[in-house]
Amino acid sequence: MTRFVMVWGTSSGAGKSWLATALCRSAARRGTRVAPFKAQNMSNNARVVAGLDGLGAEIGAAQYFQALAAGVEPSVDMNPVLLKPERDTASQVVVHGRVDPALSRTGWRERSATLAEAARASLQRLAATCDLVVIEGAGSPAEINLAPQDFVNLGTARQARELGALDSLLVTDIDRGGAFAHLYGTWALLPEDLRGSLAGFVLNRFRGDAALLDPGPADLRRLTGVPLAGVIPMVRGHGLPDEDGLFDAGRPDAAAAGRLRIAVLCPPHISNLDEFEPLRRMPGVQLAWVRAEAELHGADWIVLPGSKQVSGDLAWLRRQGLDRAIARHAAEGRPVLGICGGLQILGEALVDPEGHDGETGFNGPGLGLLPLVTRYERDKRVRRTTLRFGRTAGAWAPWAGVEAAGYEIHCGVTVPHPGLPLPIVALRDAHGEAIGWQHGNVLGVYAHGLFESPALLRAMWGANAPALDDSFELLADLVERHLDAALLDRLLSSSR
Repeated sequence: MTRFVMVWGTSSGAGKSWLATALCRSAARRGTRVAPFKAQNMSNNARVVAGLDGLGAEIGAAQYFQALAAGVEPSVDMNPVLLKPERDTASQVVVHGRVDPALSRTGWRERSATLAEAARASLQRLAATCDLVVIEGAGSPAEINLAPQDFVNLGTARQARELGALDSLLVTDIDRGGAFAHLYGTWALLPEDLRGSLAGFVLNRFRGDAALLDPGPADLRRLTGVPLAGVIPMVRGHGLPDEDGLFDAGRPDAAAAGRLRIAVLCPPHISNLDEFEPLRRMPGVQLAWVRAEAELHGADWIVLPGSKQVSGDLAWLRRQGLDRAIARHAAEGRPVLGICGGLQILGEALVDPEGHDGETGFNGPGLGLLPLVTRYERDKRVRRTTLRFGRTAGAWAPWAGVEAAGYEIHCGVTVPHPGLPLPIVALRDAHGEAIGWQHGNVLGVYAHGLFESPALLRAMWGANAPALDDSFELLADLVERHLDAALLDRLLSSSR
């Protein structure tokens, strides 16, 4: 009988994703066949996996990493529904790895039943492949205004109970304050039929004297009957990207002599920001998130990342005056890198008469730093590929001839501008198709994952970032050291 461990949180950002990742690795270390699952994710951080038909499809990055931690191939069944925000009130709906335009136009409540069926089918298929499924909830399971349509938390928990044995953990971020109230309030608002699945509370990101927690845990258990499963200390630099925001956002990143300062621009619709995590951990590199022109001071590289709405992010760059700052940086011969949407922004023109990028009828100039034109089309390219750099020059010369793995997730077809000199083709995919171009020290590529390639890191810096597998081991060590050992054995062991 398949067993299920569900990780709920008292809020978004409580620590569900990393805890689910840690549990996946801890279970795998015990010899348990384990797989991750999240019925619906909302994130613009996505990874490419094989779809149900074997072709390229996309899932949330969190479930991709959880699968790697579990030691299994990531699949669309691990995240059957992915919502990719395009505006404050609209998201692109991805079902089993493919965009569904009709559902993307449908209201949240009206589409929930259809999405729930897709999620149920995936969980049933997934459960047949393993001994244990670690399920990550979304937001909080106690959102009483959403409960009738909450297939992600409540519906998934009930299905898991039908398919096998269900235990759940409820995690809260004690660093935010109000942790005991959050735990008690969430427990009190849970439907009565699911309260009994709670095996323990988890206090996450604790710092200070643990003795000060008393008598909170005992009082909470008296009120709810649920024990405290453990207290996880504040840990920075574990190497797992944050799912919903910028890792280390808001923390000062002090400049250091001799370090290469890489400024990654952070427009409102930034996507796939998780691919920059290795740069933060590279020796000799200082990573900075930039939203204002003044923050570019001292930058050696400027990076324009992926975007879920290129036209909107281009307009934001101009409002901030960052377009002029990027142009000056490039004119001085300093490196500029555009990835996916960033590549499109660097071109001469963006053509989107049908509004596939989100702004109907948009047709206007880019930053003009690469002689390219991008036209947006309905179909999205989603694929993994082997890529090879050509005869790159200048700042990008270290990558000349280097092969690496990468992935593409984008709308839009980019070609050289017919009225301008041809750019240098800097990058080709496994079929020889051009997917990257260079002009001076400005480089634009469609491939994500460059900084996750050991070969490219070694070529550029002569060193590697710590391996992702080391992060999984660190997280597993963390939960095994700080959560109740008997409880973990019961939840994660291959037999019980």
